[in-house]
Amino acid sequence: MPKRAKELTATAVEKLKVEGSKNRRIMVGPADCAGLHLRIEGGTKSWALRIKVGDKRRDVGLGPYNGKVGATDEEAAKLEGLSLAEARWKARELRRTARETGVIVSPTSAKVEAARASVTAAAIELAKTKTFRECAELCIDDKRGEWKNDKHAKQWGATLKTYAYPKLGALPVASIDRGLVLDVLRPIWAAKSETASRLRGRIETVLNWSKVNGYREGDNPAAWKGNLEHSLSKRQKLTRGHHAALPYAEVGSFMADLAKRDGNSARALEFAVLCASRSQEVRLAKFEEFDLDAHVWRIPASRMKAGKEHHVPLSEAAVAIVKAQLAKKVRGVDYVFAAPRGGAMSDMALTAVLKRMGHDGLTQHGFRSTFRDWAGETTAFPREVIEHALAHQIADKAEAAYQRGTLFPKRVKLMEEWAKRCATADANGSNVVAINQVAA
Repeated sequence: MPKRAKELTATAVEKLKVEGSKNRRIMVGPADCAGLHLRIEGGTKSWALRIKVGDKRRDVGLGPYNGKVGATDEEAAKLEGLSLAEARWKARELRRTARETGVIVSPTSAKVEAARASVTAAAIELAKTKTFRECAELCIDDKRGEWKNDKHAKQWGATLKTYAYPKLGALPVASIDRGLVLDVLRPIWAAKSETASRLRGRIETVLNWSKVNGYREGDNPAAWKGNLEHSLSKRQKLTRGHHAALPYAEVGSFMADLAKRDGNSARALEFAVLCASRSQEVRLAKFEEFDLDAHVWRIPASRMKAGKEHHVPLSEAAVAIVKAQLAKKVRGVDYVFAAPRGGAMSDMALTAVLKRMGHDGLTQHGFRSTFRDWAGETTAFPREVIEHALAHQIADKAEAAYQRGTLFPKRVKLMEEWAKRCATADANGSNVVAINQVAA
């Protein structure tokens, strides 16, 4: 019967004597690594592991004992055999391999390598059965941290559910090819160009995510450059590429008509035009963002397209709108232009106002273009001042490096001049600002 020790230490193993050719088996102890033992046979010490898989039980030799306690790394490298620590590691590796492969073999044998390769190949094949929908949902979860709010995740999910899942959702992501992507995009490419373009980008992202995570191989069939650009028309050839805008010569008459209309949606649109702001920036504006004494609106970075806090100089007309909204503020409602039930206003609310005014072809965003055209064509304000007012990123990196300021004082004058233009019904729109007005 083998002798047992609770748990051998390296020093204890070193002190075990080799007694001639007497065969013994010293168990290291289950607390350390069940089944690992030291054999003393024919004047030598060697390691072995007793292991069982299914009905099979056997002792597997791990190698000779390296019999020097406290050896330096350099000395240990010259010694043949395994130390106690090395034997423990090798035993654990063998047990792990046996669990994974169901094969009892030496960790160094060709059989275990073949078994591991078989398991790896099976895992790869299993990964390739992951469906497009499964990968898309995992991709969306991974990307949530990049997005400013949950709205992006909902938009992604809704777009893919409506257009991509019916044709791609149940298919293995590894089988998605160029033809399948075109089957999804072609029916809506001309009729819904904006949606189709976003959909293509989202499919491309999901497929890139799938490749990086080992679920597919090869080029991305949803890529635009060098791929789908040869099969689908460019977006700017399908649409005008810009939001429909009102000519600046007509903005005074438009604002006079808008001022006659009641409701938060009308006031939000009026405020958006005066500030040349984006819809989301206005619809989600809260009272706490305004310093009405300083005539400043501080839009947090989370709501800005560029991801940077933006300070908007408020004209007297813009301040008057916010003060009027504050005067009728309902307790517990933080939004300046709240929906009827107190929550955030819908992104279609401003468009609905335009439709009721008979301007079906216009968009709220288009008034930013109206502002840009007016400022560029009829005033002497520098281009960079106008771009800062629109919260645009300067495309030229060299220019951007020198334009680190916000040009706020000049923007104050620009927005006051724009407010005057909006209050002027002069059809010819001739209100050129003299150069000396913006020199300061």
